[in-house]
Amino acid sequence: MPALEALYERYRNEVAFVVVYIREAHPEDGWVVIDNREENIRVFDPTTDAERRRAVEAYALRLAVRIPVVIDEIDDAVAAAYGGWPDRLYLIGRDGRIAFQGDKGPFGFLPDKLEVAIEEELGGRSVEPRVELP
Repeated sequence: MPALEALYERYRNEVAFVVVYIREAHPEDGWVVIDNREENIRVFDPTTDAERRRAVEAYALRLAVRIPVVIDEIDDAVAAAYGGWPDRLYLIGRDGRIAFQGDKGPFGFLPDKLEVAIEEELGGRSVEPRVELP
């Protein structure tokens, strides 16, 4: 998230950023990861839109997310349409087309590649990425 937030800060006046919260990747009643245990994160997989909304609010507050967050409804229509699970980066161009589609995360979640696509979309030029991954 830090690399994505760095992009947000750099381009927020030129690009509309949004995080779409989809299915919980590591719920208590699913695939629990050690990092969640160490950070005392315990989220059950929401079964209603209201539960998902509460999970998102807790996530955004805990991580002090600055990028606007919207919620995929419980039917997971956005995640299904964009192949977004568990996470994925997209850039929608000024003409409404998909200008960049990153690979599926977590290994394909590469904000530096998104930055190159943003620069190309904004200025029509190819640039070297400036975002360093943690």
